[in-house]
Amino acid sequence: MRLTTTIPALPCRDVRAATTFYAERLGFGVGHTDGTFSVLLRDDAQVHLWQAGDSSWQGRDDLAARPVVSGAETFIAGTASCRIQVDGIDELYAEMAGARVLHTESGGGPQETDYGTREFHVLDLDGNLLTFYLWR
Repeated sequence: MRLTTTIPALPCRDVRAATTFYAERLGFGVGHTDGTFSVLLRDDAQVHLWQAGDSSWQGRDDLAARPVVSGAETFIAGTASCRIQVDGIDELYAEMAGARVLHTESGGGPQETDYGTREFHVLDLDGNLLTFYLWR
């Protein structure tokens, strides 16, 4: 037995808008979307987006007595991250800089880490963090 593939599933407040963002700004193709779940593909990478759209907790004054437990609350969107291994880190960095999606920490280009990678960071519409990296 061996594990083969990991696919991140990122929570979004509006899957339709997030899917458009991933397609138009990050260069992903849309393998599937139904408005609440999307499968996005770029080369060998795959990212799933799911709807964190439960807003029933907003405005409630009884949260202490009845905690929010749906698992799809809107406040979950933007709390996830993933790492995507790439070839051609400098070319992808230039593309993402041109799309104006870089995290402020990545404004100076891909950074060398002490654990053996060159990497940079991108934020999606909800604030989920995507780190693109290349092993040195």
